[in-house]
Amino acid sequence: MKTKEEIVKNWLPRYTGEKLKNFGEYILITNFSNYVHKFAEMHDVEVKGIDRPFQCATAGDISIINYGMGSPGAATVMDLLSAIKPKAVVFLGKCGGLKKKNNIGDLILPIAAIRGEGTSNDYFPTEVPALPAFQLQKAISTTIRDYKVDYWTGTVYTMNRRVWEHDENFKAYLQKIRAYAIDMETATIFSVGFYNKIPTGALLLVSDQPMIPEGVKTEASDKKVTSKYVDTHLKIGIDSLKQLINNGLTVKHLQF
Repeated sequence: MKTKEEIVKNWLPRYTGEKLKNFGEYILITNFSNYVHKFAEMHDVEVKGIDRPFQCATAGDISIINYGMGSPGAATVMDLLSAIKPKAVVFLGKCGGLKKKNNIGDLILPIAAIRGEGTSNDYFPTEVPALPAFQLQKAISTTIRDYKVDYWTGTVYTMNRRVWEHDENFKAYLQKIRAYAIDMETATIFSVGFYNKIPTGALLLVSDQPMIPEGVKTEASDKKVTSKYVDTHLKIGIDSLKQLINNGLTVKHLQF
């Protein structure tokens, strides 16, 4: 295999255990396997790739893929999705809320992401911003309001370092840049989606408050977040894509 096209067409089935022809044109990506299993239960479909790096499930024209954790995995799934040229990709991720007014369970609709993770530097120079497709974020916003749920908008800082909650100097930096949330994937997904000409958006669920000691995520707190908020998070992602499908909207924010 010499070309990227040859590689991704071989590797997407290799990583997921699913044939290219079976994927929908609209994709949800996440880094939690329980999202895939919940999606499958909602639609009475099979989860594929249990023994593979990525698990996935497809119902109608929507597929969901769990790519694991971190910016390298996020870049990989966005590269591999170029094999099927999806019409839209929505990232459903969890994030740490960086503002005192952020509460556990809040939704954040990112308008941009700061590229602190390094992976996206392999795709663009550092001055290129990481932005979602506007029309896709608009569809997500409309769906959130249909659910009568409030949400925040703002900038997400994406980093490639997982254990930092003890680092007071880094916390001071986060306050200086006025980011609303922190995660390990959003900037990568926006950048690599743009690189591959895939319209990409995101909806993040605040799962912890890492700026204060009592807000650092634990196994118990994460289970509580999952039981109370994940179903709604997932349903909003699904219905946002259904809105695009039913209205026949294009979400490309630029003429690639």
